[in-house]
Amino acid sequence: MKKIFYKVSKTFAFIISIISLMSASSKKYTSPIPPNSKIYDFKLKSIDGKEMSLLQFKGKKLLLVNVASECGYTPQYKNLQALHEKYKDKLVVIGFPANNFGGQEPGSSEEIKSFCSKNYQVSFLMMEKISVKGKDTHPLYQWLCNKEQNGTCEDSPSWNFCKYLIDENGKIIKFFKSNVDPLSTDITSLL
Repeated sequence: MKKIFYKVSKTFAFIISIISLMSASSKKYTSPIPPNSKIYDFKLKSIDGKEMSLLQFKGKKLLLVNVASECGYTPQYKNLQALHEKYKDKLVVIGFPANNFGGQEPGSSEEIKSFCSKNYQVSFLMMEKISVKGKDTHPLYQWLCNKEQNGTCEDSPSWNFCKYLIDENGKIIKFFKSNVDPLSTDITSLL
């Protein structure tokens, strides 16, 4: 009888551990950032679902922006596009759709892409919709907001259209709040 009980309890423990592992792996972005990570270590998906690495942009500055289609700052898409066109030889503008603030990016990737193309003729790089704040924050944004990891910045997005300017070697130059226009001298003077 003890042997049967032992086998049943051991089997039960095994099943519980499998369930725990399955539920942990189903949570998005819960893995910690590896120590000494660099921005070029991150692999992302474009809005079209294509895998890509930020390493391909080493040698250029990056402007990373959390974007939303139904925000008071949404017209900044126009100046983000103008910035992209003017400085594309030395700057890569990357939009990260996020629904973290006021539910202002509720659409699917297809809807977001269509909206940006139709209304603002966006041709700069757009990524898949991610979370930039909270428990499910994407690892890239965890890194951007963690001074111990990135070496300089502890600012996290407080609303849509916050911006991180990254230098040619992957170091954060500066964080800009939502109200800083992409074409302002605050940004262009650093390019």
